[in-house]
Amino acid sequence: MSKIINVLLVGVGGQGTILASKILTHVALAEGYQVKMSEIHGMAQRGGSVVTQVRMGEDVYSPVIEPGEADFLIAFEQLEAYRWSHYLKKDGVLIVNTQKIVPLPVLIGSATYPETILVDLKGRVERFVELDGLKLASDAGNAKATNVVLMGVLSQYMDFPEDAWQSALVEKIPAKLLELNKRAFASGVALVK
Repeated sequence: MSKIINVLLVGVGGQGTILASKILTHVALAEGYQVKMSEIHGMAQRGGSVVTQVRMGEDVYSPVIEPGEADFLIAFEQLEAYRWSHYLKKDGVLIVNTQKIVPLPVLIGSATYPETILVDLKGRVERFVELDGLKLASDAGNAKATNVVLMGVLSQYMDFPEDAWQSALVEKIPAKLLELNKRAFASGVALVK
């Protein structure tokens, strides 16, 4: 377990990025990893970027991931995937939710939303997973469970047992929402299997 695993989660306020990072952190701690987590959510309440860095391993001294060091980049929205893609390692895994959340400059007409984000990313990243997490979450019972769908996808690339992920869901998700989140997680798992 001496290797440090770096996971960068990026999205927009309200997408559940921080909850997803707490689920991941719970799993890693339960499996005996030392974990450091850092979150940045300045203008998140107004639709701004939310970035969470999770580093895990035997000896982790800092929560900060440098550009080119992320083993996994989990993007809850296309533009955020594009904005943070330079943090991914050459052989890293990029998991992108295809949802588009239009930022304020686009809404007021002073900028345009790039239309070729996914094509550009596919051209640069070898290990690329694209999914409509919003649809999968809606099918599971609630569009807000998109974050848990993404954790289901991530679980298939990490060496943690299924029961550790399920335990994290029980611990971090309110009981009244647990079953639909378990379905959302399973839909993310099924997408990769």
